[in-house]
Amino acid sequence: MTLQASTICDGMTVLTALVVKEEDMYVAKCPEIGTASQGNTIEEAVSNLKEATSLYLEEFPKKTTSKPIITTFEVKILGPAEKNFRKDLR
Repeated sequence: MTLQASTICDGMTVLTALVVKEEDMYVAKCPEIGTASQGNTIEEAVSNLKEATSLYLEEFPKKTTSKPIITTFEVKILGPAEKNFRKDLR
């Protein structure tokens, strides 16, 4: 495995896990590779993501990857979408 993103000793690579709660599960995604998994806890979701990413990279090795840029942004919440449609579009 020759990934560029923070490669450390023994061929290990540090990747990013983005975790969100969806209903009663946690969903973990790796933006550098494109893998995703889920679990009942954050730890389980990340552990499952590690396994899924490792298996994916065995089958589809990546030569390089870059670290994602993580930022925040604001949006104005206007309300339910149907209130925002113009009458002539209905």
